[in-house]
Amino acid sequence: MAVQNKKTKFIHLGLMDYQEAWDYQEAVFKRSVDQKIANRKLPESEQKVVDNYLIFCQHPHVFTLGKSGKPEHLLLDEDGLDEKEATYYKINRGGDITYHGPGQIVGYPILDLDNFFTDIHKYLRYLEEAIILTLKDYGVTGGRIPGLTGVWIDHEDEVNTRKICALGVKSSRWVTMHGFAFNVHADLNYFGYIVPCGIDDKAVTSLDKELGYKPDMAEVEQRLKGHLVDLFEMELEE
Repeated sequence: MAVQNKKTKFIHLGLMDYQEAWDYQEAVFKRSVDQKIANRKLPESEQKVVDNYLIFCQHPHVFTLGKSGKPEHLLLDEDGLDEKEATYYKINRGGDITYHGPGQIVGYPILDLDNFFTDIHKYLRYLEEAIILTLKDYGVTGGRIPGLTGVWIDHEDEVNTRKICALGVKSSRWVTMHGFAFNVHADLNYFGYIVPCGIDDKAVTSLDKELGYKPDMAEVEQRLKGHLVDLFEMELEE
C-alpha cells in the first residue's frame, strides 16, 4: 500500500430515516471501494488515498434484520409496525435483528482498514472498547461476553446480564460499513417487539436506565467520539 491515511471525516446526520442513511452509507462505501480497485491498476506514485468517515446519527423507530437473522425474530406484523410507527428492513450486515430509534447513538464508521489494521475482529473489539470506555466515564461498568458481539452490563457473573450496545458490520476489500447502536436514552419497550440479535435469554438496557438520569446526548457523543479517535489513532476532521 502506498500511504496510510489516518484522516477521518466526522459527519453528523442528525435524525435521519434509516433508508436515507443507508443510501448515504452505500454511496460513500462504494466510492471508497471503487478507489481501492482503481489504485490496483495504478503505479504506487499515482495511487490516491482512500478517505475514512465516522458518521453519527439517530433513526426514527426501525427494525433491521442482518444476513444471518431469522424473520420470525420480529414479533410484529405489518399492522403492528404501523401501530408502533416503525419500519422494517432486511440489510447486508452480519448479525440478526436489532432495533434503532431516537435516543440511540448510531455509529457508521466507513474506514479503509488498510489505513489502520487489517483485522476485522480487532476492529469489532475496538468499537466495543470505545463504548466500554464511554460507559466508564459515567461510572458504569460494561464488558464483553465470549462468543457474542456488543457491550453488556453485569457480564461477568451473567446474572441479569443486559445489552447496552449492539454491533453489526460489513466489510469489502477492508472497507467497513454499518457499525454500532448505543442505547443512551432509547425507548426500551421497542426491544420487546423483537428477539434482540436472536438472543432470547438476556435483557436490554440504556445508559439513562443504568444512571437513573438522562445524560446529555451531545456530551455522550463527544466522549464516544474521543475514545474512537484515540483507539484508532484517527486525525479527525470535523
